[in-house]
Amino acid sequence: MLKNLSKADFVSTLKENDVVLVDFYADWCGPCKALHPSLESLAADFEGKAVIAKVNVDTESEISSDFGIRSIPALLYFKKGELVTKQVGLQSKTAIAANLDQLINQN
Repeated sequence: MLKNLSKADFVSTLKENDVVLVDFYADWCGPCKALHPSLESLAADFEGKAVIAKVNVDTESEISSDFGIRSIPALLYFKKGELVTKQVGLQSKTAIAANLDQLINQN
């Protein structure tokens, strides 16, 4: 299941998990809605290996601003709390899974 992050738990989620994917989205965003089922499926597929979370840019504008989010959906990949890579726009489930696998298998 996707974890909804707020300012209060964003930093702790990054610190407590080795690999974290954060989807920056908005409820009114069509591509964000199209991406959601893939992220839900990936959250189940990668349970125990990576955390897949989401941040609503409308309600958590401070986090969005901190990472310079200007277009959504924006997928930010973190390894050990550090931003490693970013994808903007609608992505395929396969491409997202490949990025997660790569991060999980890095030392």
